[in-house]
Amino acid sequence: MKLQQLRYICEVASNNLNVSTAAQNLYTSQPGVSKQIRLLEDELGVEVFTRNGKHLTQITPAGQEILNIAREMLRQAENIRQVGEEYSNPKSGKLAIATTHTQARYRLPPVIDAFRQHYPDVTLHLQQGTPQQIAQMASNGTVDFAIATEAMEHYSNLILLPCYRWNRSVIVPKNHPLTRLPKLTLEAIADYPLVTYVFGFTGRSRLDEAFQARGLNPKVVFTATDADVIKTYVKLGMGVGIIAHMAYEPEIDTDLVALEAGHLFESSTTKIAFRKGMWLRSFMFDFMKDFAPHLTRARVEAAILADTPEDLERVFLNVELPVL
Repeated sequence: MKLQQLRYICEVASNNLNVSTAAQNLYTSQPGVSKQIRLLEDELGVEVFTRNGKHLTQITPAGQEILNIAREMLRQAENIRQVGEEYSNPKSGKLAIATTHTQARYRLPPVIDAFRQHYPDVTLHLQQGTPQQIAQMASNGTVDFAIATEAMEHYSNLILLPCYRWNRSVIVPKNHPLTRLPKLTLEAIADYPLVTYVFGFTGRSRLDEAFQARGLNPKVVFTATDADVIKTYVKLGMGVGIIAHMAYEPEIDTDLVALEAGHLFESSTTKIAFRKGMWLRSFMFDFMKDFAPHLTRARVEAAILADTPEDLERVFLNVELPVL
């Protein structure tokens, strides 16, 4: 049995049993992958996959058990590799992060700039996606860290660390009637068509909950994953925009007005997540502290050791999260 064979069966399983795609991802040939899977099955005396001719059709019950163990073995092999690199080249390596557009565009640039100054030999890989995609990438080990507000709590193999709280702004063109109100209300906003995030993005659920709690059903005429796109269509007069407060840049968005809406919506919390059992390099601890200063190495290690959600809450009991 070889780690390479375990890597092959896991890659095939992750690609809907498509051996050709798995071979491409592994930078090898399809016949080579098929041969190694057969050799592994012969050694184990059971089939990992059932077949219809040359095509794999499903994972066998034994194969599912083997895959579960194989994935854990590959994770531990990666941890061993990380330990070796930590002690041989502590300031070099790679860090893969998955996040949303809002985080990548408005929150991460100064963090990454500071991190790069301390670790110029660490290669950074930044991927954007939906919160669901981001959480999945962290859960299956495609990336080291996931940074998002939604969806990650549905993955039990992730450790979630709270980073900061944020709220929303209502954005409108200059001289819009909403700018003349003494106090902004949900009822006033609901009178206009809305332009905001796709459901499941950037705290959208909290926004919907606020309107529903008041018995309001605003007309959402346009949704996007990108705050810059939302601002563009607000400028075109399509509707009233609701975006994360950090996404409004007064020096750039000079033809828009941001109306404070923190009193209308419950704040949301952005979290950073990584897989349970993952061995963290020193520069990974430093990145988390750059992103959220209260995430010291001692606090992160305490969070890793927390056995229950209640234990994790106690780790952050006396931490006052910054508000952006």
